[in-house]
Amino acid sequence: MSLMDHLIFFPVLLPLVAGVLLLLPPLQGDLARQRVMAFAVNAALMLVALILLGQSLKLGPQMYMMGDWQAPFGIALVNDTLTSIMLVLTSVLAMAAHLYACAGDDSKGPFFQPLFMFQVVGINGAFLTGDIFNLFVFFEILLIASYSLLIHGGGKQRTQAAVHYVLLNLAGSAMFLFGLGMIYASFGTLNMADMAYKVAHLHEENIELAKSGGLLLLVVFGLKAALLPMHFWLPRTYAYTSTPVAALFAIMTKVGIYSIWRVHTAIFGDYAGELADLATGWLWPLALLTLVAGIVAVLASQTLKMLASNLVIVSAGTLLISLALNTPEATAAGLYYLIHSTLLSAALFLIAGLIQEQRAQAQDRFVKGRPVAQPLLIGSFFFIAALGLIGMPPFSGFIGKILILQASSSVLAASWIWAPLLLSGLTAMIMLTRAGSTLFWRTAGQPAQDDKAHPLKITAVVMLLACSPLMVILGGPLSDLTLTAAQQLHAEPQPVVVTTLTGVAP
Repeated sequence: MSLMDHLIFFPVLLPLVAGVLLLLPPLQGDLARQRVMAFAVNAALMLVALILLGQSLKLGPQMYMMGDWQAPFGIALVNDTLTSIMLVLTSVLAMAAHLYACAGDDSKGPFFQPLFMFQVVGINGAFLTGDIFNLFVFFEILLIASYSLLIHGGGKQRTQAAVHYVLLNLAGSAMFLFGLGMIYASFGTLNMADMAYKVAHLHEENIELAKSGGLLLLVVFGLKAALLPMHFWLPRTYAYTSTPVAALFAIMTKVGIYSIWRVHTAIFGDYAGELADLATGWLWPLALLTLVAGIVAVLASQTLKMLASNLVIVSAGTLLISLALNTPEATAAGLYYLIHSTLLSAALFLIAGLIQEQRAQAQDRFVKGRPVAQPLLIGSFFFIAALGLIGMPPFSGFIGKILILQASSSVLAASWIWAPLLLSGLTAMIMLTRAGSTLFWRTAGQPAQDDKAHPLKITAVVMLLACSPLMVILGGPLSDLTLTAAQQLHAEPQPVVVTTLTGVAP
């Protein structure tokens, strides 16, 4: 058994071990050593994610059974094209957010570095798990880490936002457990691949219980994905936390979207018999209302971080529309858009952090204030991020929205989709134009020359912004990759058969 056979577990193992070591001597209390250690782990995670992506394309979906306990009873980790894409995305985002934090944000409170690692454990585990119960476990890991990261550095606003965030997610965790109980009582298993095969053959007396459990899980995942009316926690949470944490949180709503794909597309999808397309009827109106609510919130934004937070809600509504379309083409388009929106939303949070530091008391509020110390550099960053988020060519946002519009062109409800999507782009253009003109042109006084951005922060922003044109240059191969992931997700389920520690899952 070679090391490559166990590589699937590394995206969880590496940050988990690193997080523990960062709490122990000689790394404990030595911030410089902690930074080096965490950077090395992030670099290793990026390499592992790329290798796993190559394996998924070459070998197809792979299932790793912990302790060699066979499915459906053992703990399963699954690597397919969708999982490996999300792992690569997480590694890029984590690297950029960590580089930004290493410029000084991580020194404003204790335990930032180990908490950052534990957050990555939860995110990667949620993407890798092939078992719904372990999805709950990894949800709890990432949530516990996020509670502490949210209030890192202290402050009244952060504490208030954290209280709402914690209470809401505790309620979500309780509903998650209730849903798991209903699902297990109906299926006799929580292995996702096994459930996908069994759902069409459920006994009649179990169908209503399975339906209730599936809809309860939709509520839980909708809470994570900022689905209306459960989106109200997001703007204050993202806007008031520290800049690198807000950037890392850009993928948190995508964990909810991913979970809906795994449960309501792969399990309760087209092959689920009487439970086929269980969530579709609910997703249509709620997705459109989420997008509309995001548009209204964008227009009411008073700071750049709040604007970026509300744009995350807009992106969530757009992704939920692609989920409601429920076709491989729509899923592929949604996955492309997910990558784009995660990276550029994170970049906008980092840019807002740079502006906050250079405008003194005005910070990132849309009011007249001191000019930034690096107007050309930061203004260029803002301009590129704005064009991408608006969806202007030749940036990735344009490609993502075109793909979603094309996927909806054959649907009778296309007229309900095109208008909100195009309106969201117009709204983003209006508000980002207002933000840019206020932050960079409505100025008074002289800039502080000693407030220039740290090179690590510049590197982090450049890293994320460069992904947008790169997604356009590699648009063909990337679209093919997302379509492969979508086709695997929508494929007809087969019985789960695992005979070795690692094996091929249908």
